[in-house]
Amino acid sequence: MQTVRSVAELEQALSNQTVGFVPTMGYLHRGHLALVERARQENPFVVVSIFVNPLQFGPGEDFERYPRDPERDAKLLAEAGVDLLFLPEASELYPEGFSSYVEVTGPLVERFEGAFRPGHFRGVTTVVAKLFNLVRPCRAYFGEKDYQQLAVIRRMVADLHFGLEVVGVPTVREADGLALSSRNVYLTPEHRRQANGLYRALLAARSVARAGGSVAEAEAAGLRVLREIRDFRLDYFAIADPKTLEPLTDWVEGARGLVAGRFPEVRLIDNMEVYP
Repeated sequence: MQTVRSVAELEQALSNQTVGFVPTMGYLHRGHLALVERARQENPFVVVSIFVNPLQFGPGEDFERYPRDPERDAKLLAEAGVDLLFLPEASELYPEGFSSYVEVTGPLVERFEGAFRPGHFRGVTTVVAKLFNLVRPCRAYFGEKDYQQLAVIRRMVADLHFGLEVVGVPTVREADGLALSSRNVYLTPEHRRQANGLYRALLAARSVARAGGSVAEAEAAGLRVLREIRDFRLDYFAIADPKTLEPLTDWVEGARGLVAGRFPEVRLIDNMEVYP
């Protein structure tokens, strides 16, 4: 596996390649490796980027303490068959005088994560647009765990005619259902035991939906589970349209349950298709 750190090196390495691309912030886990595996299956040349993007962290968020281990990550990626690792410094992507941003607007980014993390999606779309322009992939791979992010990136790609396929890969979970996340390392042992409550809430909503219950009944079932999690502060729990993320009052195909909230040491998100 080749590792490059500059834009110039990246452009030289990608000459005439057909690329599958996996952008990450590093501290890799089995969820990231599932993206790599899918990319490896579908593309002759696989590029992974590791970049902890300062633009998508708001004031008081965890940019400085976000877990980092690039040497371990590089070893995992080499073992997974990645062809090229792009590992830039912030100054490479945001040089002095940088002042251009990419932003999706409207309801898709105004609710849920957009409401609780103002400016977050502008940071995501700006860095992803830059990476797409640099790597020029045919396909790019994102985990469904960050479902709203996936929807926002798909909107940007369609609106700006990037000419690539955005592939969503199902969430990878621990044995008890907790969605894998680099931030899970922040959880105390006690909160780690409680954290699968997000998954259990989504299962409760799905069970009501499959039994013929209404959207309101499914949401109530999920909320009952979430209210029993000690030390957890709920930000939102909702059932939404899978494309627009508009909250639902009646079922539609692929309706998505979305949940987020915070333990004292870390904020967690999760989602699941709950209907049919």
